[in-house]
Amino acid sequence: MEHTTILDEAWLRLATLAARPDAAAIRPLFAADPDRARRFTATLDDLTVDVSKTAIDGEALVALLDLAHEAGVEGFRRRLFAGAAVNATEGRAAMHMALRAPADAGLHAALPDGIDDASARAAAERDRMRDFVARVHDGTLRGATGQVFDTVLNIGIGGSDLGPRMATEALTLAHGARLRARFLSNVDGTGFAALARELDPARTLVLVASKTFTTLETMENAQAARAWLAGALGEPAVGGHFAALSTNLKAVAAFGIAPGQVFGFRDWVGGRYSLWSPVGLSIALAAGWDTFQALLDGGRAMDLHFRDADFAANLPVLLALVDVWHINVMGYRNHCVLAYDDRLRRFPAYLQQLEMESNGKSVALDGRPVGRATCPVIFGEPGTDAQHSFMQLVHQGTQVVPVDFLLAALPDHDRPAAHLVLAANAFAQAEALLRGRTEAEIRAELAAGGMPPAAIDAAAPHRVFSGDRPSTTILFRRLDAFTLGRLIALYEHKVAVLGAIWGINSFDQWGVELGKVLAGGILPELKRGAKRGVHDGSTAALIARFKDLRGEA
Repeated sequence: MEHTTILDEAWLRLATLAARPDAAAIRPLFAADPDRARRFTATLDDLTVDVSKTAIDGEALVALLDLAHEAGVEGFRRRLFAGAAVNATEGRAAMHMALRAPADAGLHAALPDGIDDASARAAAERDRMRDFVARVHDGTLRGATGQVFDTVLNIGIGGSDLGPRMATEALTLAHGARLRARFLSNVDGTGFAALARELDPARTLVLVASKTFTTLETMENAQAARAWLAGALGEPAVGGHFAALSTNLKAVAAFGIAPGQVFGFRDWVGGRYSLWSPVGLSIALAAGWDTFQALLDGGRAMDLHFRDADFAANLPVLLALVDVWHINVMGYRNHCVLAYDDRLRRFPAYLQQLEMESNGKSVALDGRPVGRATCPVIFGEPGTDAQHSFMQLVHQGTQVVPVDFLLAALPDHDRPAAHLVLAANAFAQAEALLRGRTEAEIRAELAAGGMPPAAIDAAAPHRVFSGDRPSTTILFRRLDAFTLGRLIALYEHKVAVLGAIWGINSFDQWGVELGKVLAGGILPELKRGAKRGVHDGSTAALIARFKDLRGEA
């Protein structure tokens, strides 16, 4: 009870700061503190996180750090790395850090039947993956017709698609791929129809990514790919053209995949944290093993930083505290991610699952309502594209939307002038959100341009930018595999810290289950002549109309 009281007091201190008349003001903080940018920037080697363009001042930062301590984040961090069952509702550890650690790292995960040497187990499976990738790349492992594979098709959904797709695009766009990578997630048949027109079955290696090998959308697509391949090459070809990223050996064998082409992982790996596991096999096949290993090494570097660094200089903790300030203190309900790098065009989509599936919770660990806001809505696009779509709302809309800007200092292309234009836009967008434009400034500018006073009166209000809109800028030397690994792990650990502060379980996702169950019941009803089930009036009417439009009423 005493801890709860102290924690409540920590939240109360933040509420008191929020009640200040100038709580949302950012520009005055720079005027009062010329050294603000340095004091509110933290680094890990070249990776630089600048949170100075937020309304957090020294007093607020102290209060936020106190909140983290009182919420038990240090204890949570110890339990996380000790392999305790931090996923309390499922009784599991969250030991994805072991996937990017060396075999002798000593990371263990609690299991119902004992303790798993997670880092050793992950390294052993990684060795099998590396051997498989080498045999594909050197042509030892070929298709049924004797041709080398030139394409890897990854079939999965959720974490079995978003992470590998994002990382593969990021790591192959600039320098090309060892194998073309294609991804199929949506069960909508048009997706596979388009791929089937593009791909040569004789040179396509198909990965089926489903831990249970029962995921409805994934298995529907896998069966379509199987029929396509068998139809072109014959049934015996299936085994040589498929690999499974799964632990259900019986179902995999029934599908026709040999045990030597099955790669598994344990329950201490959640789907949205699985790109580091065999689920990332498409990354290694497309970008090369050394690149995949560098991705793991970058994640490992962030793990060690998060585990060891003091909270005041800890990048994941710092990002989490900024989110707490924006969500719980300032009441902001949306968060925008702008990566000024086309290779990171899928990064916001990846973060949508990581953040909203992890922390989109309203129930605390003790089963009671959380009592405060948790995860915001995450959205984003690459800069500069976003500047010509939704950034109008971010600059002048009625709601304040904090923004993360991500930018590399050095490009990986031969157009350095274009990169400077890109960087100038990133810096300018962040500065514009901070500075804004007053009506007096606009009037003076329009008058200097010769606009008549009456026209100025009409035009000026529409051109006002309020400013004082917060952003965080994340800079790094260049976007290579090591840096991408650090960025992904940075956001992973930020999400976990937020869950610890809010007292929720960031590692389960029960909210996705009900729709799956109901879909399984509705599916038989959609067949011709099937009886109608019991539904609400709207769903029943929509099913009837759907069948009518199909001529099956």
